[in-house]
Amino acid sequence: MVLKVLAHSDHKDVIRVIGHMMDKGHIKGSRMLQCDHYMSSDRYNPIAEEFLRDTGFYYVSQIGVVQCQAALVNALIERWRPETHSFHFPVGECAVTLEDVALIYGLPTNGLPVTGPTLSSYEALEAECLDQFGVAPRQADCRGSFIKLTWFRALKDRLVLVDDIQIQRYVKCHIMLLFGTVMFGDKSGAGVHWKFLPLLRNFAGIIQFSWGSACLAHLYRALCRATRVDCKEIDGPLTLLLAWAWIRLPFLAPIPSNPRIFSIAKR
Repeated sequence: MVLKVLAHSDHKDVIRVIGHMMDKGHIKGSRMLQCDHYMSSDRYNPIAEEFLRDTGFYYVSQIGVVQCQAALVNALIERWRPETHSFHFPVGECAVTLEDVALIYGLPTNGLPVTGPTLSSYEALEAECLDQFGVAPRQADCRGSFIKLTWFRALKDRLVLVDDIQIQRYVKCHIMLLFGTVMFGDKSGAGVHWKFLPLLRNFAGIIQFSWGSACLAHLYRALCRATRVDCKEIDGPLTLLLAWAWIRLPFLAPIPSNPRIFSIAKR
């Protein structure tokens, strides 16, 4: 009877969850998403700091490594409702907002939309990289429309920062690494889609895009996909999600082993 009622309500995912968890009346177990592809943060040469500030990506470059908190991520996913794009708690609803993105990542949240065509041909990818970096990745350095992060790291290490052109190329490599890790990371954590490269052509115009809005939209999509019963892994800006949870819900934050203690006179 329960399944019939749910079917009339078109709750297909709920029915699939019941079928997944029940086997002849016995509980099989719950679902635990994987989110363990974090990589070390990419540092940058201080010579390029001024150029990095001009693009609006300086503050997000200061984000350190956040080890995966699988239990917290899964608990938040259980409370996420795709219909409202918010977390449903017993005390009410809450969600990650553009203000949170601006405070945590320091990204611009107004400006031009991050949009454009998505091409899949290697020839177009090669031409774009040759135009912006003077070199192009081999097909072995690509995975479909994704360029491996190792290629950008190797190129970044080879660049000699002797003039503005080389520094701009260096900063573009660093931004693409940010895209592939803390902003628009995929489930592999090893590549970044080259569709973002055309938006970096005009170096002075990079800051005009609303990168914070695109990052938040990517997080929302990742959370919505993670609510599906057949999803086994979550991607997206999980560092943003964890930092938001620890700031807005401080009782969930980890307790430091050596908390800093200040005397009352110095507070």
